[in-house]
Amino acid sequence: RIIAYDLHPEYQSTKYALSLHTKYYLLPTQHHHAHIASCMAENDLSNKKIIGIAFDGTGLGDDHTFWGAEFFLCDYSKYERKAHLKYVPLIGGERAIVQPWRVAVFWLYLIYKDNFFKLGVDFIKNIDKDKWSVLKKMYVADFNCPLASSMGRLFDGVASLVLNKPKVNFEAEAAIELEKLASSYKAEGASYRFKIIKEKNMLILDPGFVFKEVISDLKAKESKERVAFRFHHTVAEMIKRVCLLLRNKTRINEVVLSGGVFQNNVLLKLSSDLLYEECFRVFSHKKLSSSDSSIALGEAAIANF
Repeated sequence: RIIAYDLHPEYQSTKYALSLHTKYYLLPTQHHHAHIASCMAENDLSNKKIIGIAFDGTGLGDDHTFWGAEFFLCDYSKYERKAHLKYVPLIGGERAIVQPWRVAVFWLYLIYKDNFFKLGVDFIKNIDKDKWSVLKKMYVADFNCPLASSMGRLFDGVASLVLNKPKVNFEAEAAIELEKLASSYKAEGASYRFKIIKEKNMLILDPGFVFKEVISDLKAKESKERVAFRFHHTVAEMIKRVCLLLRNKTRINEVVLSGGVFQNNVLLKLSSDLLYEECFRVFSHKKLSSSDSSIALGEAAIANF
């Protein structure tokens, strides 16, 4: 009786669902709400409000930008977006996925303007100035530069900078390498600084300081393992701090973690540990994947309510 499908009009499943409009009730579902609902369903949670955190590459948001680092107050039937990563343009659209240097260099440009060429780290030395000039013109002209609040793309950008890896063969390849480095670091490492900016009823996570301090560590010849671990710890700290702010307002104590970025075991453990220390109840995927393979379960759970 009901067909639930993703908001993104270019998904094959969405196109198929829309072709069935004469027979079924059609229910568009937001990608990250479906991620969180899938984890709620797997953990047999009842239909009550929780803090849902969905970190992934990209999924179409209600505002027609690409989301991917989302904090919701939600149950199965409704969601309220309460916090997200700062929007940045993906210059060249999907090309930024396989060329993560584009994400890294844009963050450096935001922070240092064209002076980033003077930073003197290996990543900068290998940037083709002519290619950057073309990307900068695209950004200024707002040509093929969709906005994204994506944690997956933030991981890509930091990984490209730390590993000096401009291109990848598949999505998240650089981020996976960064996770391996972080997992091999055994000592403690403090997180990098970041801002939480309040805009109306929304909290915006600004990682500009992260890039500044990563550059400082690289210039100081800190080990890549330590830099990678500090970055993972920073993202976990972002999660904890936003959850504390939301709990202070709502008294909601249950946190649900889903989305492809949480396939990263270092991040999942660090995040869960920090939340447990603050006495949150934390739910993550145990039997199913946190990736898009669980989206259909989330859509079905949403459609059931």
